[in-house]
Amino acid sequence: MAPKEQEAGRIVGVISDTHGLLRPEAVAELRGSELIVHAGDIGNPEVLDELRVIAPLIAVRGNTDKGGWTETLPETEVVQVGEFSFYLLHDLSKLDLDPVAADLTGVISGHSHRPEVRERGGVLFLNPGSAGPRRFNLPVTVARLCMRDGDLDAEIVDLHV
Repeated sequence: MAPKEQEAGRIVGVISDTHGLLRPEAVAELRGSELIVHAGDIGNPEVLDELRVIAPLIAVRGNTDKGGWTETLPETEVVQVGEFSFYLLHDLSKLDLDPVAADLTGVISGHSHRPEVRERGGVLFLNPGSAGPRRFNLPVTVARLCMRDGDLDAEIVDLHV
């Protein structure tokens, strides 16, 4: 990393389960990200277009993403940010590899609408929750990955909608 990147750190915005609704609060929280990842259930291609205005975007298809516009979206993706590598998929129950054996830093998923940050076997598991329509009494959230000097921090950001 260049010295300036080490000082400022790198920020990856993480969003999931928009279901066609990209809230202005989510857009505001994702600004300043050098990359955005969307963990599926996007809802429509306009959500992806709006996110690409903010930063480069990597997205995977969710179980409700149907139609021609989704054909180019993969079901899984490996996202590399500097020394950190993340496996991106929509539904964690469909994880088809051992992230420890694959030497991954983390696994990013959505689907449950429940935000969660946990570590298992030295691997970060991150679910940003849902940034789209509220489901039951669950919060409306996105997440942020912050990388600086070899350290990785993950935080859930409540959108207060």
